[in-house]
Amino acid sequence: MIVAAALPLVAEFGTAVTTSQIARAAGIGEATIFRVFADKDELLDACMVEAMRPDHAVTEIASIPLDQPLAERLADAADALSAHLARMGTVAGVLHSTGHRRGEPGVRPQPGSREASMQLIGDAIADLLEPDQALLRLPAEKVSKVFLGLLFVRSAVLPTSELVEVFLHGAIKEELA
Repeated sequence: MIVAAALPLVAEFGTAVTTSQIARAAGIGEATIFRVFADKDELLDACMVEAMRPDHAVTEIASIPLDQPLAERLADAADALSAHLARMGTVAGVLHSTGHRRGEPGVRPQPGSREASMQLIGDAIADLLEPDQALLRLPAEKVSKVFLGLLFVRSAVLPTSELVEVFLHGAIKEELA
């Protein structure tokens, strides 16, 4: 509850956010924060860990109706993942730019791993692909990994619909002779 209330404030104010602001947002007394967290840095670390958790993106991807056309399902998944990455980037960027440094003495390591997060997200996307497995050249799990790779390297210039179009149908307009 404390971290959930703190996240939007951390995204806005970075390390300048006060524990008093966080307590007000959470509807608790400021002393309660320090019963849960040793200090403000530990709370900021918890905010970063929360922002990086893939649960929200996985839940959003899992809620995409499987009866939608494949292109729409993939576009919705791309948008969910983009929102997740934006949240992560916002929190990490503002914390870094306002002086919070992870990895300094006393900073607890982040639980979980990037690989585990990517596996959860990849599995959710593979589940979206599964109803159309017969149309795919590769197993849904491999197609999911290719799609994720494309999402991570896409240019901001390429809208989601075009990205999905190229992914599903290739870059060539017509079949080569």
